[in-house]
Amino acid sequence: MRLGKYSFGIGDRFGRQGKAQLAGLLRAESAGAEITPVWNKSHREHTIIGTEPGDVRREADAAVAACGWDKPYFVDADHIGMGNVDGFLAASDFFTLDVADFIGQNAEKAEVDAFVTRHHNLVGTLEIPGIDEPFDVTEMQLKSIATKYLIAVRQAGQIYRHIVSAKGADSFVTEVSMDETDAPQTPIEMLVILAAIADEGIPARTVAPKFTGRFNKGVDYVGDVAGFAKEFEEDLAVIAFAVEKLGLPGDLKLSVHSGSDKFSIYGPIRRALQKFDAGVHVKTAGTTWLEELIGLASAGGEGLVIAQEVYAQALARRDELCGPYATVIDIEPAQLPSAEQVAAWDGEAFASALRHDPACERYNPSLRQLLHVGYKVAAEMGPRFLNALGTYEATIAEHVSTNIYERHIRPLFLENE
Repeated sequence: MRLGKYSFGIGDRFGRQGKAQLAGLLRAESAGAEITPVWNKSHREHTIIGTEPGDVRREADAAVAACGWDKPYFVDADHIGMGNVDGFLAASDFFTLDVADFIGQNAEKAEVDAFVTRHHNLVGTLEIPGIDEPFDVTEMQLKSIATKYLIAVRQAGQIYRHIVSAKGADSFVTEVSMDETDAPQTPIEMLVILAAIADEGIPARTVAPKFTGRFNKGVDYVGDVAGFAKEFEEDLAVIAFAVEKLGLPGDLKLSVHSGSDKFSIYGPIRRALQKFDAGVHVKTAGTTWLEELIGLASAGGEGLVIAQEVYAQALARRDELCGPYATVIDIEPAQLPSAEQVAAWDGEAFASALRHDPACERYNPSLRQLLHVGYKVAAEMGPRFLNALGTYEATIAEHVSTNIYERHIRPLFLENE
């Protein structure tokens, strides 16, 4: 299977916005941007909400049929490992192999020495087209990087071969994810990782490195935008070099996790993609759930009441809800309004506080992050919440489609400066 040059991970916590998401991608197609949809939902999200991978497949298939989508689409087993991959085998045809936890587990000396022997051509002065300065790589440096990453890539290979044994080699797309770690990978580390992926025989179509800066859930990038732009371009250059020198798939591309709402870096990403004629995969999962809340609040009536109750419970259970996401949120407690204050808001006040519009004086990023991780509260409402999604479907769908197209697709793929 081949993934399109540009692809979006359009996760959907409650499985109700598939048609609205595709409507945004159809608008993009009419404007000249062809984007492959990838429905993604992690094991953690399934566990919290009480769904299963087959639910995502059914949503995707139904949305594609309803919208007349006649191009490729995928269902991603997001952030899986050997411990939970089996539950995704039947429903998924895209697998994000998350091996970040294995980074730093030291490979044995014999394994490292064998790797260095295979790739001794990386030692010395290494020039990578697209990167201005050459790299002086020592054998000791190569051994140190290999020691750090080989176990993680070997784990990716184990998961990949397990999936192959169940589904066949050409029936799914593979992503290797190493983003949930402390430090970003240098260009040489990226090259070593890609060399190890090639050695493992993994036909990776996307790779998710750790980037500099904060990629908090549902809010803008926090960090040095110019530094990110340089890093992103270097990663694109390394991928192009690795494809040529290591025999990796020609459509291998970068994957940006927690990519939703990273408005300040969309311009640098777009320019880098144009410069290198490269593709990208962007995961935008949680933003759809927030647009559902905005749609409910904007509709008023019971929709607004539900949105207010979700906030009140999320505020009361903040520590519980934030715990699993502690590394990817930065909430200022003093910036969170009280439940009583929010209960007095009308629909526009609630939507304005939650909608990611930095130009709006009511926008509250701490409230947005809290509600981002508060979907468990909505899940516990059961039929009441799901029925509301049906009752206010038209209003919610407009918010979902507009968000994907106007705030994400246009600045990433369609705007020119």
